[in-house]
Amino acid sequence: MILVLLEHEAGAIAGGSIEALTFAGGLGVAMHGVAFGDGGKEALTAAGAHGVRSGVHVSIEGGYAPAAWAQALSDLVASSAPSAAIAAGTDRGNELLAHLGAKASVPFVANCVAAEPGEDGWSLTRQRWGGTLLEDARVRAPFTAMTVALHAVMPQPAGEPGAVDVEETSPAPAPEDVRVRATRVEAESTGAASLAEARFVVGGGRGVGSAEGFASLDALAAELQGAVGVSRAVTSAGWRPHAQQIGQTGERIAPDLYVACGISGASQHMVGCRGAKKLLVINSDRDAPILSKADYAVIGDLHEVVPAITAELSGRSGSA
Repeated sequence: MILVLLEHEAGAIAGGSIEALTFAGGLGVAMHGVAFGDGGKEALTAAGAHGVRSGVHVSIEGGYAPAAWAQALSDLVASSAPSAAIAAGTDRGNELLAHLGAKASVPFVANCVAAEPGEDGWSLTRQRWGGTLLEDARVRAPFTAMTVALHAVMPQPAGEPGAVDVEETSPAPAPEDVRVRATRVEAESTGAASLAEARFVVGGGRGVGSAEGFASLDALAAELQGAVGVSRAVTSAGWRPHAQQIGQTGERIAPDLYVACGISGASQHMVGCRGAKKLLVINSDRDAPILSKADYAVIGDLHEVVPAITAELSGRSGSA
């Protein structure tokens, strides 16, 4: 049996956790879901459509506290003796399982893309150096904590709903485990799609020229009902917030279409957008490295090309 951590938003399973369920479901081992907080029971019920048949809803007063949540996971490991715990390779998934590894003195392997159970442990393949290198490893231990690299597994759609036997538990955390906790969550109220989940992403780099130059990219993203992302050069210049950065030290994206405008294509940025199904490049430099990765390319001034695309799309939607 393996534990699968379900991240969720008000009971709706997060995309990364659906990828983790797909990953775990292919291992041939029974899955036991774990969900924390309000909406956790609903998330476990929804996981029944992804092969989960049992799970535990953990309620800990005070919201997210990584050490307290990891201790609850450690207690579950001790009581149920699973062979592994699997989570999405998100900030939270990596943080929780790293804490679990420290608390329970068990191995933790991040950013896995393949796994195979064995008699004395796991054979694993994981991403290193932002996905530019794959490492094969053998972990010999009764239990291993692992996270699944984001967008490395194609999530399977939900199947037929199945009944999930949900256990409720409300552990009382030790005082030292709640010294660090989230006191509130402030979401952006822009109405824009989430960068990580958007089907269409419009990216801008140094070639946009200024913070004001992003107005046309914002308009195109709005027309596509997508999100705007940026390169590291843009955040370093202070034109856009770090939350919009795509790359090795930013967000990983996997949209249906990524429109890269004025981006040269540094390796750190390409790591972040490698999950995109199609790449359209708009650049005035026909020698930009990113063009070698493009499915489609327009060589020209982005401040002319992007508004023209937006106008065309707007005209088509207006005549529909």
